[in-house]
Amino acid sequence: MKANNTGLYADVAELLALRSRAMELLAGYRRRSASRESGPSHSAFRGRGMDYAESRPYAPGDDVRHIDWRVTARTGRAHSKVFQAERDRVTAVIVDRSPGMGFGTRSCLKSVAAARLGALLAWTGSMEGDRLAAISEGDVVPPTRGRSAILRVLNALSSWSRSTVATSDPVEAFNQSLERLPRLIRPGSHVLLLADARSVDARSEAALRALSAHHDVIALLVCDALERHPPPAGNYLAVGSEGAVTLSLDTPEARQRWFEHFDALQQAALGHLAAAGVRAHRVTTDDDPVTALRDLLRGAPEPRSEGLAA
Repeated sequence: MKANNTGLYADVAELLALRSRAMELLAGYRRRSASRESGPSHSAFRGRGMDYAESRPYAPGDDVRHIDWRVTARTGRAHSKVFQAERDRVTAVIVDRSPGMGFGTRSCLKSVAAARLGALLAWTGSMEGDRLAAISEGDVVPPTRGRSAILRVLNALSSWSRSTVATSDPVEAFNQSLERLPRLIRPGSHVLLLADARSVDARSEAALRALSAHHDVIALLVCDALERHPPPAGNYLAVGSEGAVTLSLDTPEARQRWFEHFDALQQAALGHLAAAGVRAHRVTTDDDPVTALRDLLRGAPEPRSEGLAA
């Protein structure tokens, strides 16, 4: 997966090469939806961004959000709404570039993992004929379609993976992107949020709720492996903006506190996203990006967090 063999940035060649993996991601949804949806385009997203076509009897696996309650009440049998893809849909990616995204101990930096995930979604949108857009901090790729659109987005994702933006308030910076995007895209767009858990808190809910009210929004909280699982027992040297410090993680109690600190940050962010109607999962830098995105799109449950083994 790492074209540059460093994991420090995602170059454009690497993101271009993800086209084949995007086809793998999209193929499963075309197979699943071929007999269940109308229209020429079958998106991996299922929800907003689609025009109502008809209702049919409910089938196992249908999204419960699409139950047609009026027809269900009239017939006494559960029915689901069937949608037809809009012809001028937008697929958009919002990328967090807070300092936390410049961290990584396994496989790559979090900013690189975000670039790969964003590229996968951009490729699937391009294959569906969508217009593509991307935004990060003050940088914007406005919605366009075609080969030039995918190249613009991939170039932006590559550039954003190479540097974070210094900010004392990552939540405020990310919220600015959340608030700006609706002015660039039409209702019914597909939106992927890629963020560090520290960039989402209670202040984000209003912007997230406004976004999800008019668009189909999903989110991935990008984590490092050490933010999901404590390291082996020992003493570690950590270097930050304030110099070097020694982390003493040589007891089970210290390592459990480590796990609980990061898990609490992630669970809080997931809670704020859920409260705003945004489907969200966590993904680590060494997870397979296709699997992570597929699980989120399929509505698979968020994996349970576990502390130290007994």
